[in-house]
Amino acid sequence: MDDPEKQRFVRKARIAAVVAVVVVLLVAQRLGVFHLFAEPARVAQSLVQLGPWGYVAFVVAYAALQPFGVPGTAFIMAAPLIWPWPIAFGLSMTGTMAASVVGFSFTRFVARDWVAGMVPARYRKYDDALARRAFLTVFLLRLVFWMPPPLHMFFGVSKVRFWTHFWGSLAGYVLPLFLVSFFGQRLFDAVRRAPLSVWFGTGALVAVTAVVLVLRERRAARGRIA
Repeated sequence: MDDPEKQRFVRKARIAAVVAVVVVLLVAQRLGVFHLFAEPARVAQSLVQLGPWGYVAFVVAYAALQPFGVPGTAFIMAAPLIWPWPIAFGLSMTGTMAASVVGFSFTRFVARDWVAGMVPARYRKYDDALARRAFLTVFLLRLVFWMPPPLHMFFGVSKVRFWTHFWGSLAGYVLPLFLVSFFGQRLFDAVRRAPLSVWFGTGALVAVTAVVLVLRERRAARGRIA
């Protein structure tokens, strides 16, 4: 593909990405998604009452809000508390992939130069790995980090191809989203039934772990200074 054709393709891709984002936002607004998710106490009841439209509202809200800062874990943890786990898993996968595509496409085709400097350094170190083993690197990063917006940005500014990102992300999401969907309700019930002693024990364990880590870091810092 020569330069003029490539430039025309990039322009069309940017226009398509902008149109896609606008369409998602308009659909969300028309469905009342933003108003619905502004009142968390009513979300579960409202989604169930909407029937199949509740599935659409969930996915659209996920795709429209998560790439721009709303935690995706809020959606995937809520889904198994609202629907049976197979439905929750399907909706979580659909919403997560939609959000990933929106975040990737917005960065790649619309705001690449603007967000390039916003990608955290911890992701930048994977540039070489992406160049050598793109699919495997996308898969592992999605498996470990899931769907934070900065990771969408990183893939968007990288040289990884769209479909490599798509399929690598899909493969990386399957296991964690399945586990959350399948065990989410059970985990929630177990946490709700846990006696106060378990909470105190867990808090003490977290506190001790934090103190040990701080002491180790200070010791390591003294060793580097010495």
